[in-house]
Amino acid sequence: MTEIRYNRTRMLEIRGINVFYGAIQALTDVSATVQEGEVTAIIGSNGAGKSTLLRTISGLLRARTGQITFRGEDITKTPPHEIVKMGIGQSPEGRRIFTNMTVHENLLLGAYTRKDGEIQSDIDMVLERFPRLRERYKQNAGTMSGGEQQMLAIGRALMSRPDILLLDEPSLGLAPQLVTEIFRIVTDLNKDGKTILIVEQNANRALEVAHRAYVLETGSIVLSDTGKNLLANPKVKEAYLGG
Repeated sequence: MTEIRYNRTRMLEIRGINVFYGAIQALTDVSATVQEGEVTAIIGSNGAGKSTLLRTISGLLRARTGQITFRGEDITKTPPHEIVKMGIGQSPEGRRIFTNMTVHENLLLGAYTRKDGEIQSDIDMVLERFPRLRERYKQNAGTMSGGEQQMLAIGRALMSRPDILLLDEPSLGLAPQLVTEIFRIVTDLNKDGKTILIVEQNANRALEVAHRAYVLETGSIVLSDTGKNLLANPKVKEAYLGG
């Protein structure tokens, strides 16, 4: 269990956002903070609004009211491609890899906003972190296992060189041993200095790696604390941790 670290810089701040799908309100007055260098988790049941929150941060959805700031700059109305350039990368729910393209081509697409000459060195870095991707480098991504595809989705997000990595349900649909591997990767990335915001239905695993966490229910934040404290919270245990 990692302990929360204080006196960190506030990298991402969400202040009172309200998000709608047409007339249906999906998020209600949601506020949260992600500190630099930490893992922050958003837990909640299916349909609670977790993925909606990440999509709003990424600019794929627009908050009707409220504000999102990244390193002190208002990004509430910033287009998604500009948000990526600013340093926010996302591995989406369901992986969303390009199944008819190779591992190599998927990784190149992750660097589409970059113009520097270090893309190949970053591909080498991703392949070192995910050895299975090296083995599948010229293979079409759609022929890989679910766990390998999830590794590719995370690796593709890393190719934009994000300051903060958003992970949307990275363990969804994976066998238990692969879930363990994915959360080991999350821990290793954080140890290497990466700030991470993760949303997960697997509350137990998410809280184990999180410095701070929020509980989202029907579009509203109902609890927030350290990951350790939420793991021990009787209400959280009953609702999300199997009693």
